Amino acid sequence: MAITYSAAKQTGTTREFYAADNRLTGLQNGIAIAGDYMSAASFLGIAGTIALYGFDGFVYAIGFFVSYQIILFLIAEPLHNLGRYTLADAIAVRFGSLWLRGVVAVTTLLIGIFYMLAQLVGAGALIHHLLGIEYAKAVMVVGSLMTFYVVFGGMVATSWVQIIKAILLLTGTLVLSLIVFSRFHWSLSEMFAHVSMITPLKEQFLQPGNHLNEPLETISLHLALILGTAGLPHIISRLFTVKDAVTTRNSIYTATWIIGAFYLMTIFLGFGASAFVGYEALQQVGFGGNLTVTLLANALGGEFLMAYIAAVAFATILAVVTGLVLSASSAFAHDVYSHLIRRGMAPEKEQVMVAKCSSVAVGLISIWLAISAEKMNVAILVGLTFAVAASANLPLLLCTLYWRRFTMQGAIAGVLTGLISSIVLVILGPAVMDSEHGLIQRASIFPLTNPGLISIPLGFLGAWIGTVCSKPEPGADEQYERVLLQAHTGIRTGKIQQAEKEGV
Repeated sequence: MAITYSAAKQTGTTREFYAADNRLTGLQNGIAIAGDYMSAASFLGIAGTIALYGFDGFVYAIGFFVSYQIILFLIAEPLHNLGRYTLADAIAVRFGSLWLRGVVAVTTLLIGIFYMLAQLVGAGALIHHLLGIEYAKAVMVVGSLMTFYVVFGGMVATSWVQIIKAILLLTGTLVLSLIVFSRFHWSLSEMFAHVSMITPLKEQFLQPGNHLNEPLETISLHLALILGTAGLPHIISRLFTVKDAVTTRNSIYTATWIIGAFYLMTIFLGFGASAFVGYEALQQVGFGGNLTVTLLANALGGEFLMAYIAAVAFATILAVVTGLVLSASSAFAHDVYSHLIRRGMAPEKEQVMVAKCSSVAVGLISIWLAISAEKMNVAILVGLTFAVAASANLPLLLCTLYWRRFTMQGAIAGVLTGLISSIVLVILGPAVMDSEHGLIQRASIFPLTNPGLISIPLGFLGAWIGTVCSKPEPGADEQYERVLLQAHTGIRTGKIQQAEKEGV
C-alpha cells in the first residue's frame, strides 16, 4: 500500500498508467517480468508435483523456462518497436481495422479472466487451508487488494509489487534449497539416491511417465507451455514499459536467468519435501500437493520459516493477479473504449478515468466468478489460458511480423479459429467431460486434457485460409515494408507517426 501511495503521484497520464512512462530499466523490468510469470502455480504447484511424481514435475518447469527463448528471438524487440500499451496497438500498425482491434481486445480479456480465475481460486483455497479463513472472504481480500494496487498505482505500483515479490520469492526458495542441500552433505548424488529409495515409486521416481504417461498429452502440454507464454497479455504489456529495444532485450535476458534459477531450485524443494515431509504425509494433506512448500518449511525451520514462506506465497498471488487486472483493464479502456467507442477522440483525463473504472469492474467480475468457481479444477483454467494464448495470439503475432502476404481477414480468422477451437476442445476433453469427476458427467469426446496439439495448428490454419481466400488491400506491400522497418529498427515513418498523433 505504501508503494501504491507513492506510485499514485506518477499515474496522471495514460502512458504512466499503462506503461510506467517507459521509465523502467532492463534490470527492473526483467525482475518484474519474472515476478509476473512465477505464479503460485509455479511456486507451489511444481514443487508439489515433483515431490509426488518426481521427474514429470520438472517437465513443467522446462516448458515454462524454454518459452522465453521464443519471446527473446521472435517477439520482444519487434513488438516493443511497434506497440505502445497493448498487443492490439502493435497489430494496428499494420492493420488499422477496428474489428480486428476489437477481436484482439476480447481475446485479451478472456485470457486475463481465465488466468485470473485460476490464481484467485488457488489463492482462496490456499489461504483457507493455511489461515482458516472462509474461501469467499479470502478471495475478496486478494481481489480487493489487487484492484486497489491497479486503480491507484497503475503500472508503476504493479511493477514494484512484482519486483519485491520476485526478490522475496527467490530469497525464500534459495534459503529452503540450501537447507535441503545441506542435509544431504552438499551432494547431488546422495540426494538423488536417497529420494529414489524412500518414495513408493523407488527408482522410477527419477524416470518419466509417473504423471505424464501419454505421449500425445505430454507433447500437447509442452506446445501450449512453450508457445503460450509469448501470447500472454500481461507478459506482452511488460515489453512496453522500457525506453528502447535494447532495454527490452536486456529485460528478457534478466527474466530468463531469474526464471531459470528459480525453476532449478524447485528440484530441491520437491525432493526435500519427499525426504523430510514424507510421501504419505503429502498425500494425506491433499490439496493436490500445493501445500508442499509450506509443509517443507515447517519441517526444516519451524513456524517462523513456514510463516515467511506463506507470506511469500500470498505476495506471489497478489503480484500475478495485479498484472492480470492491469492487462485486462487496458484491453477494455484503451482498445475498446478509446479506439472503438470514442474513435481516438477521448481526452487524456477521460482515458485514465475509464482505465481505473474498468480495473474496478474487472476486479469485481473476477471476484464474483472466483467465488462461484470454488470447486473448479484450477488446472483446467491454466491449461485453457496457455492454449488460447498459443492458438489465438501467437499465429496473429508471427504472421503480422513475418508474413508479407498476411491480410486483415486472415488475422481475424486466425484469432477466432484459435480462440473457439481451444475453448471447445477443452469443454469436450476429459478435464470437463468425465463419467465420474467431470463437470459434465459423461465420457469425453476429445481425448486430450490440453488441446494445444490440435488448437495451435488450427489457429495457424485459420490465419492461412483467411489470407489465401482474401485479397490484400491496396498498398499492403508498402505498408508491410514500413512495418518491417519499424519492427526491426524502431524508426517510425511519417504516416505511422501521423496516425499515432491522431490516435488511430
